[in-house]
Amino acid sequence: MSMPVRATTSRTPVRGLRVAHGGRPLETEYRPRHPFDLRRTVLFQRHGANDPTMVLAGTVIWRASRTPIGIATLALRETSPGTIRAAAWGPGASWALAQVPGLCGEHDTTDGFDPSPHPLVADVHHRHPGLRLGRTDLVFEALASAIFEQKVTGMQAFAAWRRIVTWYGERAPGPTPVPMFAPPSIDGWAWHRAGLEPPQSQTVVRAARRGDALERAIADAADGEAVDRILISQPGIGPWTSAETRIRALGDSDAVSVGDYHLAHHVGYALTGSRTDDDGMLQLLSAWPGHRQRVIRLLAAGGVREPRRAPRLHPEDHRDR
Repeated sequence: MSMPVRATTSRTPVRGLRVAHGGRPLETEYRPRHPFDLRRTVLFQRHGANDPTMVLAGTVIWRASRTPIGIATLALRETSPGTIRAAAWGPGASWALAQVPGLCGEHDTTDGFDPSPHPLVADVHHRHPGLRLGRTDLVFEALASAIFEQKVTGMQAFAAWRRIVTWYGERAPGPTPVPMFAPPSIDGWAWHRAGLEPPQSQTVVRAARRGDALERAIADAADGEAVDRILISQPGIGPWTSAETRIRALGDSDAVSVGDYHLAHHVGYALTGSRTDDDGMLQLLSAWPGHRQRVIRLLAAGGVREPRRAPRLHPEDHRDR
């Protein structure tokens, strides 16, 4: 049974979490109602191995974020099977703790999901019952990071994210294992010198100007399709960016990142043994309506990927032009 998350000031710190100078963290326990894989679920939100907003240190996952009520550092640790201990520091600590169930996939449901149409999907689903689709409920943060990744290599996007968050973000509170930073506020972003291409820079600046209005509209949207319509109505935001935003911020179990350079190839290879294009991928995934993103995540967990055919692209540096 799930235990309600309550923000309490703990007198006894969780083992493995040092008390922050200047005050104790707020702490609570979360007990999922379902099998749960903490790392596979929550670390999906990380933007590369050196993301300054998310760090894995031993058995503790640290996440820095800018919540609606201020920045916060959240630390998550599985203290026993089925029990997650959470601690949070900073002005947004209570919000971060209240959001722990969503981050851990509490709102994700497998109702209507039938893995049996493909033996690989059925096998991975059986082997990884704890894979859940979490959500951050931070729409602009997810949107900005998705814009970073438009039409560039992952290495280039992660490097730009690392620079902008470190240069213009706010130092995360609490006893983080390494210096960590929360992303800048919506009106605090500066782009081009962080390594972004001009179209991405322009898109994210436009999105930032409408950030509050976008978040309000998305909060009122009836479903994923309505959210998609809101996002793609913005200049420079297409289906891929919309899907990536919905996956991270809202845990959309059916979102598919059409237009991704690698995704269709990997899905086709995993399900048929050969690569396919976006249309072919959508046809293959049509066997799981409402759960296409879940199948994509399961295929990634299964580790079946198309072999690399060419060397990595060398990103062109536009920062000083």
